[in-house]
Amino acid sequence: MAGRGSRLRPHTLTIPKPLIPIAGKPIVHRLVEDIAKVINQPIDEVAFIIHESFGAQVEKDLLAIATKIGAKGTIYYQNEALGTGHAIMCAKDSLSGPAVIAYADTLIRADFELDATADSVIWVKQVDQPEAFGVVNLNDNGEIIELVEKPKEFVSDLAVIGIYYFKDIAVLKNELQSVLDNNIIHGGEYQINDGIKQMMAKGMKFVPGKVDEWMDCGNKDVTVDTNNRMLGFLQADGENLVAANVRLDNSTIIPPCFIDEDVYLINTTVGPNVSLGKGCHVVNSTIKNSLIQTHAHIKNAKLDNAMIGNHVNYNGEFTSVSLGDYSTME
Repeated sequence: MAGRGSRLRPHTLTIPKPLIPIAGKPIVHRLVEDIAKVINQPIDEVAFIIHESFGAQVEKDLLAIATKIGAKGTIYYQNEALGTGHAIMCAKDSLSGPAVIAYADTLIRADFELDATADSVIWVKQVDQPEAFGVVNLNDNGEIIELVEKPKEFVSDLAVIGIYYFKDIAVLKNELQSVLDNNIIHGGEYQINDGIKQMMAKGMKFVPGKVDEWMDCGNKDVTVDTNNRMLGFLQADGENLVAANVRLDNSTIIPPCFIDEDVYLINTTVGPNVSLGKGCHVVNSTIKNSLIQTHAHIKNAKLDNAMIGNHVNYNGEFTSVSLGDYSTME
């Protein structure tokens, strides 16, 4: 998670993309919890690979995520954007035993059991336009025999989503060390796929793990859509999404919505599909399909497909907006 998330600016100018809240909880927090559910095994350690500039508070928040699931938290730094293979090797001191590797800007909904006979599981999702993704090629036994990046001719419609399980991550570590030592570069970067391909060439068994939902947080529009979808899932799961001390004055909440503590709504309709962070005040407004972070003050707004950061003051009749932290529009 060392990238700065340039496609999600201005929101990522003040906070790393994996810490953007979705339905009230940071992306990476939800991802760790979702992986833990699928794995259904005790987790000893969660290693976070970040940029050194993220700062002490971000590191503290990440370590708390690991603690919450009963694991040790470790921070590693990738200060140069040298690819996924390089990023993984930044955490080489933690690469032993069974492990999951995940890119921390994606969310999933999945329910499957890991194949205990496989050396690795690559998580995939069936997609409509496989030519836009990296996909897996399967043999007649349903095993992965090839990774193909953005195929021009049809190979399969199972896209790699960026989450991998390895029975012994030290094997991948050794192959990636070979990639680094031999300076095997694609697109100016060291890639995890080159280590995986070397494992496949040695006869190791790779199988797909299929997820039910794959939600991206790459830019503002898809992040808002992911927030909408996650709210629907959480409502279906029976989660209570509205804090007990929310104050309503001639206002209505249309579910599903996440409304955090100390939110005050006056002459306002919120929902469906809205997340309002802690301490928001909303007056004379209608908001739907939007993600609003903490301590925002919003007046006279009609918002749809909006994403608003922390400590924003907004007064106006704009509609589809994207405002970073501490912005003011009056």
